[in-house]
Amino acid sequence: MRQFFKQTLASTVGSLAGLILFFTLGTSGLIFLLVTAALRDEGPQVKDKSVLVYDLSLKITDSDPTSSTREALGEALSGDETNSVTLRTVLDSLEKARRDKRIVALYLDGSRNSAGSDTGFATLKEVREAMERFRAAGKKIIAYDVELRKPQYYLSSVADTLVLNPMGSLQLNGFSSQPVFYTGALEKYGVGVQVIRVGKYKSAVEPFILKKLSLENRQQTQALLGTLWSEFLGTVGKSRKITPNQLQAIADSQGELTASEAKTRRLVDKVAYLDEVVTDLKKLTGSREKDKSFRQIRLTTYANVEDKDLKKRSSENKIGVAYAEGEIVDGQGGAGQLGGSSFARQLRQLRLDDDVKAVVLRVNSPGGSVTASEEILREVRLTRQKKPVIVSMGDYAASGGYWIATGSSHIFAEPNTITGSIGVFGLQFNVQKLGNANGLNWDVVKTARYADSTTVSRPKTPQELAITQKSVNQIYNQFLDKVAQARKLPKPKVAQIAQGRVWAGKDAKRLGLVDEIGGIEDAIKYAAKQANLGSNWELEEYPKTRSLEKRILETLTNDQALENTKRPDPLTAEFLKIKADLVVLQSMNDPRGIYARLPFNWRLD
Repeated sequence: MRQFFKQTLASTVGSLAGLILFFTLGTSGLIFLLVTAALRDEGPQVKDKSVLVYDLSLKITDSDPTSSTREALGEALSGDETNSVTLRTVLDSLEKARRDKRIVALYLDGSRNSAGSDTGFATLKEVREAMERFRAAGKKIIAYDVELRKPQYYLSSVADTLVLNPMGSLQLNGFSSQPVFYTGALEKYGVGVQVIRVGKYKSAVEPFILKKLSLENRQQTQALLGTLWSEFLGTVGKSRKITPNQLQAIADSQGELTASEAKTRRLVDKVAYLDEVVTDLKKLTGSREKDKSFRQIRLTTYANVEDKDLKKRSSENKIGVAYAEGEIVDGQGGAGQLGGSSFARQLRQLRLDDDVKAVVLRVNSPGGSVTASEEILREVRLTRQKKPVIVSMGDYAASGGYWIATGSSHIFAEPNTITGSIGVFGLQFNVQKLGNANGLNWDVVKTARYADSTTVSRPKTPQELAITQKSVNQIYNQFLDKVAQARKLPKPKVAQIAQGRVWAGKDAKRLGLVDEIGGIEDAIKYAAKQANLGSNWELEEYPKTRSLEKRILETLTNDQALENTKRPDPLTAEFLKIKADLVVLQSMNDPRGIYARLPFNWRLD
């Protein structure tokens, strides 16, 4: 479909007739022309001896990134492809290319990698494994980059030939996490914060009550980073034939290497310019020397190429993949959020659909509202009574994300998935000092002792805090019961590994919080097996992508500009972190003000 946009608009908008039609027919006429042309479009064509091009700056999401807002039309008018793609699209395209005799190689393109990619390492691991299967089929993987940061290097290290620009660098400096603490600012401006929590590791509240990491939080963060870094070193080292100890020595002694140093250390294979890489790819594809570039097709375009083998798998038996992605909020939820009511309704539809024989619940969430989490869990349990429900954990499946996973019959996680964080907290803000300092005062008339207990005009009394603490304790005990029952673990053991502590998937497997190490492909195969479907099944994703007409209409009525893909300067980047933290606060809409969530905006640098 993206290929259609480029072909249609190149001929229509680029000509005078197209402009006349645009202004004469108006928006509805343009949509009609686009949709009509789409119906005649035969899709992109793949030439023999082509290279599949994967843009290393792509952000990989679980659900469709172009189905919610303006990106469909923005992509069409600009001729640029969206900078986001679904994991399902990437995995399917790589598998299709592995079997496609017309595709001779995979090119990991870092030439446009100015903004990098904030895709998590657990997702990248699934992509990396798909690339390994591609290479095992006897096809080459070539990678080129100018600035190899850790996520890009994690992926590019799978290549047969890894090329770094002579002016480039390679970052190999370990992992770090640097949370922002707001306590000093809140005190300065007179905003009071009272915290109710259970679990000594439940560190989500620390940015608002402390000025540095607590001993327990530092301990769990160090352990988690150590596990994730160990997985990184082992995976990269195996591909580059370098021991983890050697990589650790480089990280400790240098951290960032020039292109020549990276070549000397065997971290890359060649130091060369982009035009030299293009020349080699021309030879590989049999392109002529005078051709502008090598014979290629971008992965986001190749995704629309008809897969004949996939069509043969068409079946009335469906395996539904439901994407639980984003902050868990009460109600319908907005962009980037997982609404309790809306997602529960979606699961209900899957439960009642007799064609859906099994459900794979893909969880990529740091948690959030406990009320919404419980609403979703209820539907997960009801669905499991009728058909298998298998959980596949993505980059994050913690707190509320783990809460909803307990209703499944089997849990898969990657070794570098962040999970656990079994704990509960509540935040109580008040602006009494801020108001008084600016001439504001409050008074109250009430008919009962606790009638004004939800006010932000004053701190909560000890009695009010005790009531909230009781609710938090009750919900925490319910959380422990759910985990103990679902995982068949003694409650004291669950309490020992809970306490709000965050675990890597590898450790979660050892502790019994997950069943198997694996990705979404493993979960789908397991679901098919549990439903006794053999090979007679077809995959169906939820939420389904909306129609092209609806997407374009929503796009045309949204005047928000396309996102800038340039990497922000360090100061701007820090402000963006603060902005992201504030967005999390805005999404905290639990009716009871109680949450099961990861530490605020866990970041891996």
